[in-house]
Parts: sequence; structure tokens; C-alpha cells
Amino acid sequence: MNTLTPSQSKKPPFRKLRGYSFDPALSLKIDTAPISTIVYKVRWEDIGDHEGCLKPGPVGEYVEVIDYDPTVKKFYTPVNLNDPYILAQDGLDPSESNPQFHQQMVYAVAMTTIQNFERALGRKVLWAPQRLAQVTGKRTPYEEYIAKLRIYPHALRDANAYYSPQKKSLLFGYFSSAPADETIQMPASLVFTCLSHDIIAHETTHAILDGMHRHYNEPTNPDVLAFHEAFSDIVALFQHFTFPEVLLSQIRKTRGDLTSENLLGQLAQQFGSAIGSYGSLRDALGEIDEETKKWKPKVPKASEYRTVMEPHARGSILVAAVFEAFTNIYKDRVSDLMRIASNGTGILAQGELPPDLVNRLASEAAKAADHVLQMCIRALDYCPPVDITFGDYLRAIITADSDLVADDSHNYRLVFIDAFRRRGIYPKGIKTLSVESLQFVAEPVLGPDAQNALNVIGEFLRGYRNEIMYEQDRKKIYEITKKHIASYTNMTKTGLHGQILEKLDNSFEFEQLTGLILDQDWKKLGVNPSGASSDDPSFQIQNLRLVSRVGPDGDQVNQIIFSLVQRSGVRMNDDGTFAGHYTPGVGEVPANGFEFRGGCTMIFDLEKAQLKYAITKPLLNTDKLAFQIREIDTGRVEQQYGYQNNDTMMGISDYSHYFGIGASDALNEPFAFLHSH
Repeated sequence: MNTLTPSQSKKPPFRKLRGYSFDPALSLKIDTAPISTIVYKVRWEDIGDHEGCLKPGPVGEYVEVIDYDPTVKKFYTPVNLNDPYILAQDGLDPSESNPQFHQQMVYAVAMTTIQNFERALGRKVLWAPQRLAQVTGKRTPYEEYIAKLRIYPHALRDANAYYSPQKKSLLFGYFSSAPADETIQMPASLVFTCLSHDIIAHETTHAILDGMHRHYNEPTNPDVLAFHEAFSDIVALFQHFTFPEVLLSQIRKTRGDLTSENLLGQLAQQFGSAIGSYGSLRDALGEIDEETKKWKPKVPKASEYRTVMEPHARGSILVAAVFEAFTNIYKDRVSDLMRIASNGTGILAQGELPPDLVNRLASEAAKAADHVLQMCIRALDYCPPVDITFGDYLRAIITADSDLVADDSHNYRLVFIDAFRRRGIYPKGIKTLSVESLQFVAEPVLGPDAQNALNVIGEFLRGYRNEIMYEQDRKKIYEITKKHIASYTNMTKTGLHGQILEKLDNSFEFEQLTGLILDQDWKKLGVNPSGASSDDPSFQIQNLRLVSRVGPDGDQVNQIIFSLVQRSGVRMNDDGTFAGHYTPGVGEVPANGFEFRGGCTMIFDLEKAQLKYAITKPLLNTDKLAFQIREIDTGRVEQQYGYQNNDTMMGISDYSHYFGIGASDALNEPFAFLHSH
């Protein structure tokens, strides 16, 4: 009998790790104790000492858990998930008092979140690179690769947890509870944010989103920070539907009605009660009535989108819209099952639902939730790189789904439109509200010169695809991408940056398409030169990515996506009106001066090597461009300046005073303040 050695054996597809399904609070209640823990299935990371293996910490390919508690000035022993005894029992037992389990928990949830993103995006997740200080007069590297996101399970003694863009880290706090209802939670008991699935998934999503859109943590309009918060909540919420035991339990409890109160639509229950709330931290479906202390469903109000400015509260409007779209999709998918089970009356008989019906309802709920989550994640590639609004995101959802799924037989897209409409969320620049009008313009018509130039760039991008398509090493992906973006090598234009400068210099059509400027007028509009001795305008190319996705009908999408971002220095009058320009980075920032950004996401179809979409937030005034007059978009400038400097804007005034965010200051730790309680 031949026995295979470990090196000859087939590697397991995933590693099983036990953890809390929501947080430890569920384990203390009789009705929820059976579903309080689950087994996470995490993609297998190899055993050994070579690069790419999972090491004690855990330290793997994507994350590095460092367990230092500055309160007691102590490093906790890192957990070794490759220990045979730990492997044999699917990880350590869930425990509030064991730091090694805390390390296991953050690793399991962070990796689960990363896996969901990679499946939806069709590519590897890369963290935001670290910006490097620039030395005047020297050409120094602009950024450096970040291999691992650092996770600190016990980083602070505070009711807070946040993603740090500066440290490229997740920092989790712990604190003594002060519950409003002492029958729910013991007063002064320690609450660890690193034991909440929802908080870990939320913070990991912040980090992934920062790696995709680095300017989404700049409060240029009321929706930007709210979008960061809402999207992170959306990911955490829909990951609930990947927990089979929890899903079955809540289907039984609600008798298949997921619009009633249930755990699946709630976030961070233990954290919410520990800081003095009567329910979860946030609820996508309803809220606790302040008078009766009973849960009641939320009723959409279009006025809230016009008046609510605090980022979490505003973000909850978007979360509720997406969750309503999901519940309506779910209802449609199970309507035939409900008719069969009720003999056509629509009213189920008293008593528990039959197990077979519960299983079928749970299966449909899981499928619908997975589809909605993937729609939401894929849409990120179709968003403008700066100044996002909820309306932009709706258009991105519709366009991304139309690209991949030709036959919308379940009317998913219409359901999303209706949920946004009911909350008064409408995109700007469209005349009617329909699936067709919300889709971004595909294959824009250009003149022969601009079209030929873009076709040449399309062929260049095919070369990038050929070099990177089989690469699995994330650092090599980063390095190959950086090489293809490069602007100058020994003062010679190279890479995608050089292709754009060379082929589209002074192209009026390209300026109309992107809202960015390559014409000589850039010198008058507060745009930097691309180099100390360059006669070309500066702009950044961000997030050059190869995308390969397969839809439910087998349709395949092969695309290259990248963003162009350009900045202009603008000066404002004391009354908030546009005054003129200055050049960023040259001398001191003038009074009432700040950097204004425009950007364009460009999506190329690799089958045709042609531009398919140009999704823009113009730097230039597109109305004036129609007359070949190049002027900054002063309307958007004044709106942004007014928003950032208006103390009556609830939610931004305290934020700006805390960080000194005004027109000229850089953001420091935006999520630390947003998440403090």
C-alpha cells in the first residue's frame, strides 16, 4: 500500500475556523445560542516557511495580525493556526477571554470578506499603496507596495474600531459596557469590537474600498463619506446570508418574511447595546421606537436624503434602499413557493413551517443575497474616481449588471431603481428614469483622430493583459501594472501615461469625453506640469486593472479598467464664490485656496480593443467645452467649497473642526473620528 507524503497530497480548498456568527451576545440568549457560532471556510493558505505560507499571528498573503495592547503594554502570543490540534478541531473554541481566539476571529472574517470581493470583481484585491514624501527637484518613487493589511485586535481602550489609511491597518478597541437595559447586557462587562463579525467585515471593506478608490475618503459632497459607511455596512449585512444555520433559523422565526424584525438585517447588536442603545448599532429594516422601546419598520422618506447630513445616518438611507431591493427580489423568487404552501391563499397555516419549505426559502434568500452583493461590489468598477454620489452609484449598479447579465428576467435592475426612487435618490444629468437612461453611454462616438488614438491605446492595453492575465502573485501584479502606467523613463514618455500624452495631446474630443485638460490652457487653470521640466499637464492614472467575469448565462466580460484623476488649485472669495487659480505644490496655499479634482473611469473592451465607457466627474465646465472654451467647473467648485466650510451642515462641521479639514488640509484619520462613540 502506497502512502502519499504531505507534499504529494492534494491541498484542501479551505481552512475551517470557528467564530461568532454575529458577536458574543447571541451566545448568552437561549433562543440564539444554537446559532451564535459558525464555521468560517477560509481559502487555504499553505503550511511551511516559504513565502506565501500562513505563519503564527496569523500572518498570511493578505493580512498580518499583530496583537499588541498599548493599554497594558503587552504583546499577546500569536496563534498558530497550523498547530495540528487547532487544525483538528476547526480552530480554537470561541472565547471572549482568549486573545488567540480574537486573532483567529479577525483573520477568518477579514479573509471571508476579501474572498467575496475577489469573486465579484474577477481579480485579486490590492491594498492602497503607501504614499511617499516627494523631494523637491528629485524624481523619487511616488508610492510603495503594501503587501499585507495589518490588523490590531486590541489597539485601543475605547468604544471604537476603524481603518487607518495612514497606517494601512485595522485597529479594534475594547471597552466597558454601559447598557441602557441591564437585562440585555451586564454593566461594566468588557466588549471587544474584534469579536463582532459586522465590525470586522465593515472595517475590512473600508480598506478594500480605499485600495480601489483612494479619493473616496475626501468629503467633497454629503454622499462621499456616507457612501464609504453605507457600502461597508452593505457588505457586512449580506455576508449574514452566507451563514446557513443563521439563515435557516431566521427563516423559521419570520415564517419566510424577511421584512420583519430579524438578525439578518441588523448590525453589531452587542456594540449597540453596550454603548447605551436599545438595539443594534444599525438596522437596515427598522428601528426601536423611543417611546414604546419596541421595534418598528422604517418608512422611506424622500425628505431625509435632502436633509440628513451626518455620514452614518445618511449612509443608512443607501443601505435601506439596497436592502429593500433585496427583500423585493427575494419575495419575487419565493412567490411561487408561498402560493404552493398556502394553497393559493398567500396566507400560511399556523404552526412551524415544514423543514423542506424552510430549506427552499433559505436557498432562494441566499441566492438573492449573493446576487445583490455581487451587483453592489461589481458596480465599484463603474463609479467615477472622485466626488461620488448615491445617484452615481445607482447608475453604476445598473450599467455593471447590464454588461454582465443580458436577460434581467427577475427585474433586478427595476427593483433597484424603485428602491432608490422611494428615497428621493436621483442621478443628475438624466431626463427620464429607466434602465436604459440610467446606463452610462456605451462606445461613445468620436471623430477619426480621437478614435484611432484610443484604438492604439486599446492595443497597448491588450499587451498589458497578455503579460498579467496568468499572474497570481499580488506583488508582481502591482509591479507589472506600475510599469505599464509609467510616465517617464530617462525623460522619454512611456507606458499608458505616455501613450495618452502622446496620442491625445490637444485633443478637444478627449477633453469633451473626460472633462480633463491636455491642451496648453492647463497652465492657466492651476494644473501642475507632469515633471519639473515638462511641458505636459499632470494627471494620475489609478487602478489599472484586468477584469474577467462570467455571468449566470455563461456570458464573459473581459475588460481593462483605469481611472484618470487631475487636480486644479482654486482660490475662493470670502463669500464662497470662485476667485481664480493657483498652482498646487508651488509656494504656500493662498487664503481660501484648495485643490479641486476631476476624474474619469475608462473601461476598455478587450475583445474589440475599444473604449466602451468613460464615466466622468469633469474638472472642466462641459457646457463651455461645447464652445471650445476651457474653464474650470466653477459650479461644482463652489458647491464643494460651500459644503466643506458650512458649519450648519450637520455631520461635517464637527468633523472638519476635529481634523482641520478645510479647503487645503489633507485628511489624517477620517474613519477614527467617524467611528467614535
